[in-house]
Amino acid sequence: MKKLLLPALLSALLAACSSTGTDATGAKVEDRTGAGAGVATVTAPGMSGSGIAALTDPNNILSKRSVYFDYDSFVIKSEGKALIEAHARFLVQNPQMKVLLQGNTDERGSREYNLALGQKRADAVRQALSLLGAKESQIESVSLGEEKPRCTDASEACYAQNRRGDILYSGEF
Repeated sequence: MKKLLLPALLSALLAACSSTGTDATGAKVEDRTGAGAGVATVTAPGMSGSGIAALTDPNNILSKRSVYFDYDSFVIKSEGKALIEAHARFLVQNPQMKVLLQGNTDERGSREYNLALGQKRADAVRQALSLLGAKESQIESVSLGEEKPRCTDASEACYAQNRRGDILYSGEF
């Protein structure tokens, strides 16, 4: 529904802003139909060069591959939303690409609990990508639970690094 509504609203807004010499009140407006007046292509911040090379460019948001979660939660934090949006746009623009989402947890909790929580985290990222236009056939989600820690210290800062969902593209898994 969002995919249909946004273009319709954008078209209506652009049509309402078109320059015809006068506005709705009859006031004169600038005529921009002369040479050089065209529509500029706008790219989202961090999305320049949205090709495959963007996935490894450290200056591109697509090189970031981890979405972090709060303790005992599978709700995507606000800090991770821009990252997920960028990856969703990339998947929409590159329908041949596939991703594997790996849900991870810290070491606290039983093995079974952590596997379930890891799966919920991977599925949360999967659902967000799908809602933003990525095809279900492009996405696979699995849980690694506590089996792939990024940090092994017993501290809150270390635990926070392990509570994540990792995004891996075709060829990386």
